[in-house]
Amino acid sequence: MITEAQVNQAQQAWCDGLINIGAVYRQGGDYRAAAAAAIDALYDYKDGTVFFKPTLARGANTFRPTRAGALAYFVGGDANFPDDAGFALQVWKKVWYDNNAAENGIQIHGDIAITVGNVYLVNEKGDEVMVDKTFVFRRCADGQLRLCVHKSALPYTPA
Repeated sequence: MITEAQVNQAQQAWCDGLINIGAVYRQGGDYRAAAAAAIDALYDYKDGTVFFKPTLARGANTFRPTRAGALAYFVGGDANFPDDAGFALQVWKKVWYDNNAAENGIQIHGDIAITVGNVYLVNEKGDEVMVDKTFVFRRCADGQLRLCVHKSALPYTPA
């Protein structure tokens, strides 16, 4: 059975992975390889189906059911996803989450764990963004928790 500690570790790994991609980019390193490694470690594209709706995706490319689509979202540079500038290349310096949709914020159902809450991001300029997140983790064949659902959106702001 999945534990809350394992879910929190998986969420923290997502936050750390996003920061790492931007750091590698800023240092002139192979940020595409860093992003690919993060996707492989954090998302279940290898063995499963992933429902990924990134925060800033829209139109025909709103959903990212493929690893290539996820990579394009995080680092851009793919002609099949022309609107992607690279979310991770905004060089996030601090990223953290809370599971605040309910009292404990995590539901565990056997080999599946669901979290709903917010992720907070601060870029190198000091600008802070909050996004609404739904994460669903699945215990994969190798025992690791990986995302099989990732939906994020900017909070609703009435006109």
